[in-house]
Order: sequence, then C-alpha cells, then structure tokens
Amino acid sequence: MVLKRSFKTTGFKPNELIYMDNFFDNQRILNLIWKRKFHFVIVGVIAILLGAVFSGPTFIKPKFKSSARIYPTNLGEMSEESKTEQMLEIINSNTVKFKMFEAFESKDIFNVSKDDPQYLTYTFDIYNKNVKTAKTQNETVEINIMAYDPQVASDMCDSLIHFYNQTVGDMYRAKNWELVGISEKQLQKKYAEADSLIQKLTQIRTETGIVDVESQGPEVTRGYVKALVDGGGNSSDINRIKEIFGNLLKVGAEARSLEFLFEGVLEDIIKIKEIYELNLSEYEKNITYSHVVEHPFPADKKSYPVRWLIVAFSAFSAVFMALLVFLVLDYRKED
Repeated sequence: MVLKRSFKTTGFKPNELIYMDNFFDNQRILNLIWKRKFHFVIVGVIAILLGAVFSGPTFIKPKFKSSARIYPTNLGEMSEESKTEQMLEIINSNTVKFKMFEAFESKDIFNVSKDDPQYLTYTFDIYNKNVKTAKTQNETVEINIMAYDPQVASDMCDSLIHFYNQTVGDMYRAKNWELVGISEKQLQKKYAEADSLIQKLTQIRTETGIVDVESQGPEVTRGYVKALVDGGGNSSDINRIKEIFGNLLKVGAEARSLEFLFEGVLEDIIKIKEIYELNLSEYEKNITYSHVVEHPFPADKKSYPVRWLIVAFSAFSAVFMALLVFLVLDYRKED
C-alpha cells in the first residue's frame, strides 16, 4: 500500500521510476565514463579546438579596457547623498551620455545610424554595456570603458571626466547666474528707493535750510536761545535762526526719519552688492570638480573576449552533452 501511495504522489508509473533510478545511478555513470573515455577525450579536444578558433579575432572582435579613478572635489551639499554618490549621479546622467555620443560618433563605437527610429535605444544599450562606473571602498569613483581601439578607450575615459567637470560647472554657473539676476534686481530696487529718499531730502534741505537734523538741531537751538538772550531780536540773523528753528519743529522729525531710512537703504545696498559680487565671481570662475587619482592609458592587451574561459566552457559543455547522449544510447541499447 505504501509503495502504491508513493507512486500516486510522484505522478510516475513504477517502470518509469525504476528507469530514472537506473539512469542516474552513479556507479553506472562512472562505468560509462570509463568505457567511453576515448570518446570523451576526442569530444573534449574537438571542443577545445573549436572554442579556440571561434573565440579568435576572426569571429569575435577583441575589446580593450581603459580605467580611471577620480575623487570628487569642490562639490556643494545638494542632498543627503555623499559627494561620491553625487559624482556617480552626474557621470551616469543622460546629459553626460549625450555629450559622449556626440564626441565619439565617428569613432566606430556605436555603429548606429541616426536615421534609425530606435537610434537612442541602441546607442544607450551599447554605451551602458561598455561604460561602467562604480563607487570604491575608498570613496572614489572607478571608471571602466571597453572599446575596440585601446586609444579610443583611453580617450573616452578622459572625455567622460572632462564632460563631468563641464556638466557640474554648467549646473553651478546656471545657479550662480540666477542668483546674480536676483541680486541685480534687488540692487535696482534699493537704488530706486535711495533715489526717492534723496529727492525728498534734497527738497526739504532746499526749502528749509535743514541739512542734517542730528548735528544742525542742537546748534540752531543754542543760536536761537543766545540771540534771544543778547536781545538782537530784530536782526536778519535772528530772523534766519527763527526760520530754521521753526522748520526744525515743523519737518525735523520727517527729515530725521528720511535720513534713517536712507542710511538703512545704503546698508542694504552694501550687503546685496557683496552677495552680487560673490555670485558673479562664482559664475565667472573656471575650476574642476574632480581629482584624478588614476589616469587612463591605452591598454596593450585585450580584455575581451577571455579565450581560456570560452574554451573551458565549450569543453565542459561538449563533454556534458556527450555524457547525456551516451547515457541515452546505453539505456536504449539495454532496452
């Protein structure tokens, strides 16, 4: 009963289970290998020869690798990401990739016509397969580029670093130019306020003779009191002093308020001008945003294909397939 239940559970008939047990019997497989050892040797040798031939430059065009390692510098805080992660984001951005497409369009790398409706799909796929970037444990960014020409691979590494610096510079310059524009508008507004205050103060000074309330007020008051004490009330000087004193009482507070406002506007202009000049200086400066730790160079040995790996895989696959074929033939022969 137990045996029947196990047959139902597995879904195989009794004869099929016995056949499978015999098919995967280790001792039988070892005996078959020993019996067919010369066949396996022949298959393996043929596979090695074919693998060596078909992995050669005639069938697989060799590629050369160029590498570089760069460290981020002069980067500001944009988010919670580290500066190395920021660098990776920019290097892997489409902005940099499009610049690389344009720069190496004629270097027999992408081999995709711009007239092809799927030009971008194919080009991005080729680029992503041959250009690899990764963060190292020492917080540098490692760049590995494969190309058919070793010099082109090295040039692509240099260009990728250059386009990264250019892209970061463009980003910062755009931001600084935006701040320059904002500061310039603020300056124009403050200059307009200053001009308006100057006009009002000039009008008051012309009409009343009050030039500086803070310094002129005490002097006029003392002169007025002294003139009254001396008894020269009918002289022209006393009349002038009385006039200025009366103007001080009438518009002195307004004039002093305008002077305070004007001083505040001048302070604002100085602060805004400092910000304006700082952003303009940042916009005009030309610096790099990476330090090259390891410079790329043209390789003198191909990196792809790895012939020994192809040959080994071919030999293993061929011998394994031969084993399966011989097992099937052997069991059919018994049947």
